[in-house]
Amino acid sequence: MDWTYFWELFLGGLTRGSIYALIAIGYTMVYGIIELINFAHGEIYMIGAFTGLITAGVLGIYGFPLLAILAVAVVVAIIYSAAYGYTLEKIAYKPLRGSMRLAPLISAIGMSLFLQNYVILAQTSDFLPFPALVPDFAFMEPIAHIFASSDLLIVATSAFSMAGLTLFIKYTRMGKAMRATAQNRKMAMLLGIDADRIISITFIIGSSLAALGGVLIASHVGQVSFNVGFLAGIKAFTAAVLGGIGSIPGAMAGGLFLGLSESYATGYISSDYEDVFAFLLLVLFLIFRPSGIMGKAPVEKV
Repeated sequence: MDWTYFWELFLGGLTRGSIYALIAIGYTMVYGIIELINFAHGEIYMIGAFTGLITAGVLGIYGFPLLAILAVAVVVAIIYSAAYGYTLEKIAYKPLRGSMRLAPLISAIGMSLFLQNYVILAQTSDFLPFPALVPDFAFMEPIAHIFASSDLLIVATSAFSMAGLTLFIKYTRMGKAMRATAQNRKMAMLLGIDADRIISITFIIGSSLAALGGVLIASHVGQVSFNVGFLAGIKAFTAAVLGGIGSIPGAMAGGLFLGLSESYATGYISSDYEDVFAFLLLVLFLIFRPSGIMGKAPVEKV
């Protein structure tokens, strides 16, 4: 067995899974609060990548250092995408709150198509080049052939984001309000919690993490397109279901599980079946463990 190839696939899957996890958090947080699958979330990821591209292009003209460009691009992308997420919730979802369950889902699909076509108007070709903003770290040189500096940054950022969000949800006043709203929104409102504000903050946090992932992965692969959000969003939704939708640690576990599974399937079977394998996993989990890796089965009250 070629162990070098094995570890190369493992590290590649770790990077891919970390990105899936960052996007999946947005799906799982929104579902946990209002039980809505926000299918426009992948497009927020795409908009974050494009915002990072524009910011990096402007700063690159003036000769800023790479890490400075990356930091500013991430901040601008997060702010811009968070504003999009907030606006999306106010325009497409809030007016439909309390209506039949199918209406917000149709609205989400419509917003996804709208945002894709909105970006197409500004895109001049199928793929646009994205500058490599992560310099090669000297200490990474011995393993740079299987795990680049950009891979390390993606995995570390995902881990720190997950840890920070977990602490925020568990210990802060706002986090406790989020948990109360997710558990019983009507009771939370009776206790004085502004549920509308909590929902808006949930969309802002999820959109910010998606934008962060968008800039990092675009810099890693070196290109971006208007349709990258659709497949990434579907994969992240799959990761959220695998981990147990509604569970933030489950989103991370599901993202890593999906990323590693895809990487090994691509490496040892065929890259032609990469997407097929991901959705086959989804079908199997829905059949044999619908609550996911870390999700809890719903309790039926008699």
